[in-house]
Amino acid sequence: MLNKRSVFALGFQHVLAMYAGSMIVPLIIGGSLKLNDTQMAYLIAADMFTCGIATLLQVIGNRFVGIRLPVVLGCTFTAVGPIVAIGHTTNLPTIFDAIVIAGILVFLLAPVFGRLLKFFPPIVTGSVVTIIGLSLIPVAMNDAAGGQGSPDFGQPHNLILALGTLVLIVVLNRFFKGFLRSISVLVGLIAGTIAGYALGMVNFSSVAAASWVNIVHPLYFGKPQFNIAAIITMFIVCVVSMVESTGVYYALSKITEKPIEEKDIVKGLRAEGIAIVLGGLFNTFPYTAFSQNVGLVSMTRVKNRSVVVAAGGILLVLGLLPKVAALVTVIPSAVLGGAMIAMFGMVVAYGMNMLGKVDLRSNENLLIIACSISIGLGSAVVPQMFEHLPNTLNMLLQSGIVPGTITAVLMNLFLNHFGHAQMSEALQDEKVA
Repeated sequence: MLNKRSVFALGFQHVLAMYAGSMIVPLIIGGSLKLNDTQMAYLIAADMFTCGIATLLQVIGNRFVGIRLPVVLGCTFTAVGPIVAIGHTTNLPTIFDAIVIAGILVFLLAPVFGRLLKFFPPIVTGSVVTIIGLSLIPVAMNDAAGGQGSPDFGQPHNLILALGTLVLIVVLNRFFKGFLRSISVLVGLIAGTIAGYALGMVNFSSVAAASWVNIVHPLYFGKPQFNIAAIITMFIVCVVSMVESTGVYYALSKITEKPIEEKDIVKGLRAEGIAIVLGGLFNTFPYTAFSQNVGLVSMTRVKNRSVVVAAGGILLVLGLLPKVAALVTVIPSAVLGGAMIAMFGMVVAYGMNMLGKVDLRSNENLLIIACSISIGLGSAVVPQMFEHLPNTLNMLLQSGIVPGTITAVLMNLFLNHFGHAQMSEALQDEKVA
């Protein structure tokens, strides 16, 4: 039986394990959309606060919502590229409106999602996750050079700082195991920021100006603005996150030795839908189950849900402390870039791992992977190819994830379902003849 001190310590460990992965999403998006220090601090504080609510919603749950497993929710990397694309084409209220409506759709469609899983086999989800990771690499490299548009872009001190951060993360993963390895990115960010401070690249004025306590409030960036293309884009992002979360639920089920059924998956996805709606209302981002915390549960063998309840409570408190949020904004762009190279590269590797479960001897599967990744990555890297299309189509296609996902789904249906059905009928006819 765990005492209160142990529960808090183990809960804080979960916070540390997910902190860098979750906080880096608002840092990237806020930086790409040129938000000021005050807005960035709010974005990060609101993200921590909503992470706490989302986690508690899943872990505590009731008969209608919540998977009731030791799962921690955080911002999904899947949303980074599409949100940046929507933000550059429209504005922040449009982004948050799309997130709210996508969350409502996730909640309503959770009961039928099990039937839709057949349209998202590993060949599709692996291709999409690979596209997401590859399309984010340019963001990481720009930050590693000092941040796009910065006066010292590409200067040696930026490149050395980014490389040092990356090397430290790799070294921690090579020579350490367990908890220290799980927070290697966080350690890299802290060490890189200290090195940046020594080089005169860190300014704490935003931390000094931030208040100690502030309540996160809805619609901070303005009233929602409806845009159908943005909504479709965010819903596709959420569908991919639902697939990922379902995998996390099954993994935790095995680790905790608690069998789950389809109704449990539905309850988990409903909770995720509510979390996404709250994300939009509090002006943060879509949420998904964090796989790094699954690794922590597996490593520590602590399966008690009270530990993750404590983690959710800690996140809530941190979300009420703007100075803590402002502290994250002082991280130099080069340090972020070095960490992002590792993190986004891991997204690519995770996608490739999913594709490793696919029969790559099949020419049909190779064609699906080739076309979906080419179209998805090409759309993300050369978004100007759609500039002469109507605005709605332009926004829908330029993120990369939408055209890549549509290509993967349709080609999988055509080559692996419709094509095989036709072939089977032809073979049957030959046998009858």
